[in-house]
Amino acid sequence: MAKTFTIFLTTAPYTHENTLTAVRVAESALGKGHRVNLIASGDGVYCFLKGQKAKGIPHAGDLFAGLIARGLKVYL
Repeated sequence: MAKTFTIFLTTAPYTHENTLTAVRVAESALGKGHRVNLIASGDGVYCFLKGQKAKGIPHAGDLFAGLIARGLKVYL
């Protein structure tokens, strides 16, 4: 039975591991057929800005775009 997971992200994309952890949790849950909602608030909204570049770190917006294509629902 599919469950719904809701992730609350409030930290900036490149200051902590929180963004990558949220991506991994969402990716895993979607891969198992669950529904996933992500609520970005405060600095978490910056994970969805286009044109950001972080050296040596995957672009958060690109990671989330791939998950959105797989069914992730994002609320800013």
